[in-house]
Amino acid sequence: MNPTRPGGTAAWLSATWLPVAVLLFSSSVWGLSWLPLKAFAEHGLSGPLLALLTYGLVGLVGLPWLWRERALWLRDKRLLLALVVLGGWGNASFVSALVLGDVVRVMLLFYLAPVWSVLGGRLFLGESVSLRRAGAVALALIGAFLVVGGFSVFDAPLSAADVLALTSGMGFAGNNIASRAAQTMPTATKTVSLCLGCALAALLMMAAGTGVSVPALPSAGVIAGLLAYSLLGLALVIVTWQWSVTRLEAGRSGVIAIAELLVAMLTATLIGDETMLPREWLGAALIVAAAVLEATDTTESVRPPNAIAPKEIT
Repeated sequence: MNPTRPGGTAAWLSATWLPVAVLLFSSSVWGLSWLPLKAFAEHGLSGPLLALLTYGLVGLVGLPWLWRERALWLRDKRLLLALVVLGGWGNASFVSALVLGDVVRVMLLFYLAPVWSVLGGRLFLGESVSLRRAGAVALALIGAFLVVGGFSVFDAPLSAADVLALTSGMGFAGNNIASRAAQTMPTATKTVSLCLGCALAALLMMAAGTGVSVPALPSAGVIAGLLAYSLLGLALVIVTWQWSVTRLEAGRSGVIAIAELLVAMLTATLIGDETMLPREWLGAALIVAAAVLEATDTTESVRPPNAIAPKEIT
C-alpha cells in the first residue's frame, strides 16, 4: 500500500506497528541475554554447558514439529545440515563468548555478521554487491580493527572470546545464507534445527575442552532459572523474532535489530561496569553505521546469469 495516498498512512501503520514493536522487544531482550548468562556462569556453568542445556532443551521440545514437517525438509537435507552446522556454531560460540569475554567487545565483534552475509551472498548465492554495501563492509572492518586494538592487535593474538565472537558472526551469516537458499523449508524446522545444532556444537566444544568447567549438581534455584530462561525467555525471543522478521522488509528488520547491540552496550557499561576507550567508541560508531547502511540498502540483489538461484516455493 502506498502511504502517500489518502488513508494510506493509517492503514500502513496499523499493518506494521505490531511486528515493529515485537521485533523491538525481541531485539532488546537479546541485548539483555548477557545478564542471565553471566549469572549462570557465576555458579560454575561454562559457556558450552549453558548452550547445551538451554538451546538443547528448546530443541528437544521442538522435535515433534521437526518430525511432523519431515516431508518438507527431507528433500533439502544438505541445506538442513548447513543450518545445523552454521546456526549451531553461531549460537554456541556466541553464548561461550559472552560468558568468557567483555559484553561490549563480544557484541561489537559479533555484529560483523552483516559483513560476512554480504561476502557470503556474493560467493555462494552470486548476489551483486552495490557500492553502498561495499562501503558498509569497509566501515565495519575498520570499526572492528579499532575495537580489537588497532595496530596493537599485531602485538598479541586475539583472545578466545574474540575468536568465538568473530566466528559466531560468521556462523550466523552462513545460517542466514543457507536459510535464504532453503525457501521451501518451514520456519519451525529451521528454528529447531538451529537449536539442536547449537547443542551438538556445545558438546563438541566440551569434548575439546574449550572453556569447559563441569560443576557439581546445580542448586534447585539454578535449575529453575535454567528452565525459565530456556522455555520462557529463549523460546519466546526466538518465536517473536521469527514471527516479526517474516512480516517486515529486510531493511527495516535490520535497522530495528540494531537495538540488540545498543541495549547490550548501554547495559554493560551502566550495569556491568564495563568501560570503553575513545577508540572503541569510534569503532562501535563505525560498526553501527555499517549495519544501518547495509540494512537500508534498497538495491535489489542481482545474480549473474551463471549463478544457481535458490529453489522457489512450490
